[in-house]
Amino acid sequence: MKALHIAATGMLAQQLNVEVISNNIANLRTTGYKRQRAEFQDLLYQDIRRVGANSSETGTLLPAGIQIGLGVRTASTYRVMTQGDLQGTEKSLDIAIRGDGLFQVDLPDGRTAYTRAGAFELNADGNLVTQDGFQVQPGITIPSDAREVAINAQGQVEVFTSTSTTSTIVGQLELARFVNQAGLEAIGDSMFVETPASGSATTGTPGSTGFGTLLQKYLEGSNVNAVSEISDLIAAQRAYEMNAKVISAADEMMSATSNMR
Repeated sequence: MKALHIAATGMLAQQLNVEVISNNIANLRTTGYKRQRAEFQDLLYQDIRRVGANSSETGTLLPAGIQIGLGVRTASTYRVMTQGDLQGTEKSLDIAIRGDGLFQVDLPDGRTAYTRAGAFELNADGNLVTQDGFQVQPGITIPSDAREVAINAQGQVEVFTSTSTTSTIVGQLELARFVNQAGLEAIGDSMFVETPASGSATTGTPGSTGFGTLLQKYLEGSNVNAVSEISDLIAAQRAYEMNAKVISAADEMMSATSNMR
């Protein structure tokens, strides 16, 4: 009986849906996290009577056929790249992006990663790095005698040293954009790498055409909406239960058939 296999694909799809939702909820407080959404497609159809086939010798065509679907499959886990809420931190090296763009980070293997998480620190050499110690591109070094760091909306980094009453510009932050941000590959640690689907990165200064601006002493929170995720979780659970009931009903029908004498 096909119903057993069809309902099984439905249960597997909803199981994956729950896993995606649970990951969103788990990252509710993750800086720069972008929620995912599971997308589904129906599987192939078996034609019992093909629509448009001849139904008589005079050439009459069937206006509607008989097709039996074979279930569902997961097409993708689409990443929603909308803006998260901005949260004040009062830390001078915390930077949030308002609008489009991602920070660029050097990975140990030579690749460039991209992130919306702007919780930066300084390493032993005074370089601006991520919380894992990866250097932010382009490289910015803060002098050891700096008493204050100021980062404006256009990404200029200025410092006030202990021996000067005027500020000195020590670097310029840049952002990267992609034609298809949803095509980026997540590698963990709130970072992404480019793929053929995302296209190549286009870099520019914050505030220029197409790029967002920066906000110092703020961080961008997750774009997960707890209420929406809980409602999606309930819907997925009910869909899973209904597919399980289909399996039970199909089992009862097969049992009734096998018990006939």
